[in-house]
Amino acid sequence: MAGSSSYTFHSHAMQLSTDNILLIGSILLIISLIAGKTSFKFGVPTLILFLTIGILAGSEGLGGIEFDSPGIAQFIGIVALNVILFSGGLETSWTTIKPVLWQGISLSTIGVLITAFTMGGFICLVTELSFFEGLLLGSIISSTDAAAVFSILRSKNLSLKDNIRPTLELESGSNDPMAYVLTISSLTLITQPETTFWSIVGLFASQMIVGAVAGVAFGWASTWLINKIHLGLDALYPLLVIALMFLTYTTTGLLHGNGFLAVYLCGLFLGNNELIHKNSIIRSFDGLAWLMQIILFLTLGLLVFPSQVVPIIGVGLLIAIFQIFIARPVSVMFALSFFKMKNAKRAYISWVGLRGAVPIVFATYPLISGLDNASLIFNIVFFISAISVLLQGSSLPMMAKVLNVALPQEQKKITPIDQLFNEQNKSVKKEITITENSIMAHKKIVDLKLPESVWISLIERDSQFITPKGDTEIHPNDRILLLAEKRADLQRFEEQFCF
Repeated sequence: MAGSSSYTFHSHAMQLSTDNILLIGSILLIISLIAGKTSFKFGVPTLILFLTIGILAGSEGLGGIEFDSPGIAQFIGIVALNVILFSGGLETSWTTIKPVLWQGISLSTIGVLITAFTMGGFICLVTELSFFEGLLLGSIISSTDAAAVFSILRSKNLSLKDNIRPTLELESGSNDPMAYVLTISSLTLITQPETTFWSIVGLFASQMIVGAVAGVAFGWASTWLINKIHLGLDALYPLLVIALMFLTYTTTGLLHGNGFLAVYLCGLFLGNNELIHKNSIIRSFDGLAWLMQIILFLTLGLLVFPSQVVPIIGVGLLIAIFQIFIARPVSVMFALSFFKMKNAKRAYISWVGLRGAVPIVFATYPLISGLDNASLIFNIVFFISAISVLLQGSSLPMMAKVLNVALPQEQKKITPIDQLFNEQNKSVKKEITITENSIMAHKKIVDLKLPESVWISLIERDSQFITPKGDTEIHPNDRILLLAEKRADLQRFEEQFCF
C-alpha cells in the first residue's frame, strides 16, 4: 500500500460492473446491520464489527475485493466525518455543554497537543522513525474519535454523573480540528523542511479562528434560510440541510479555515435554535450518521492488508499501551488541572480516549503524499485504533462502575435525541383556544420560541385537525392541545404567552 491510487474490485465469479459494486455494497451493509444488532450481547462495539467485515471482504479475506486507493478512502472519510460531526452538533444541547465548555476546549486543544508530542517522543524511542515522523504519527492519533464516542456512549445507553457525558461528546466533537492541523503541520515539516515555525503558527490560527467564525456564521445563515424558504415537501428540508452542511465545509476550506470545526459548530447552532421540521431533520441525520459510520469503517477495513499489519503487532501493542495508560492520562490530567474535579471523573474521561475512524482517515494523508514510511504509519494507526475501540469501547460500562461515576438508570439525564424519540413522556395535557389578542395569533410555531418542556401536539381549526409543524401558522379561534411533563410547565407557559 505505497500510496497507489488505482483500485479494482474483483471476484472469482463476477466481472466489474455497477451492478456488482451495488450488490457487494448492499450485502456488506445488510451483514453489518445484522452483526451490529447482535454484537452488544457479547460486549463488542459495533464499529469493530463493521471494520472486521470490511477486512474479511477485502483482497486478503473471504470476499476477495481488491481496494487500494487511499484517495477514495480519504474522500469517503471526509464526507462521513462531515455527517458524523454535524449530527453530533445537531444533537448536543447548549445548556448541557455550557457548564463544561472550558473543560472541553482545554481537552480538545491542550490535551491533543500534549498527547501528540508525548506520543511522538515515545514513538521515536521504540521505532526507527525520525522525530517529525514520530510527531506525525502522534498527531494522527492525538484526538478522540467522534464516531466512536458518539455511537458507543449512545448505543450502550450509559448514564454518567457530573456532566461527564457532555464533556466527552464536546471533546470528541471539537478536537478533530486540532489533530488535523497538527497532522498537516507535521507532514509539511517532513515534505517541506524549509517551513518556519511562524508559518505553522499562522496555519493553526487561521484554521481555528476562521473555522469558528465560519461555523457560527453559517449556522446563523442556515437557520434563517431553513425557516424562511418554502420547499413544499417536508422530505426536502433534510436535503437542504445536507447541502448547507457541505457548503459550510467547502467554503470554510476555501477561506483557509478548518471545515470540521465549522461543520460541528454549524450543527450545534442549528440544533439549539428553532427550526421548521426540526424533528424530521434530527431523525434523518441520526440515521444518516449511522450509515456513514458503517460505510466509513467498511471502507477503511477494505483498505487494510492484514499481512502488512501482522509484522507491526509488537510495536503497535507497545504504542497502544503507552497511549492508553500513559499519554492519554497525562494529557487529561494536565488539561483538566485548571478545573476543580474529582480524580475519578478525570480517570474515566481518560479511559474514554477512544481512537477510531478519524485517525485512520488522517493516516491516509501520508499515503497520498508518498511519504517513505507512510504504509508503516498507516498500519500502526490502524492497529492502535482497533485496539482502542475493542479494549476501551467494550469496557466503558464496567469502568464507570469501578470508578463510581455511573448513575442509576432511573436518574439518566435525557438528551435532546432521547427526548425526541420519547414524546410519550409528555404526560400533562391541556386544551386552549387562541384569542385574537393572544401573542400566538397569526404567528408561525417556529417563530414563537416555545419552551422545550411544552409541545403543541394538535390543532383543531374549523372542525378539522391539523398536525403542527414549524411553519404552521396559529389562527384566532384555533383550539390547540398542549403536552408537558409537569403541570408547573403548563402554568409558566400560560403566564408567558398571556392566556
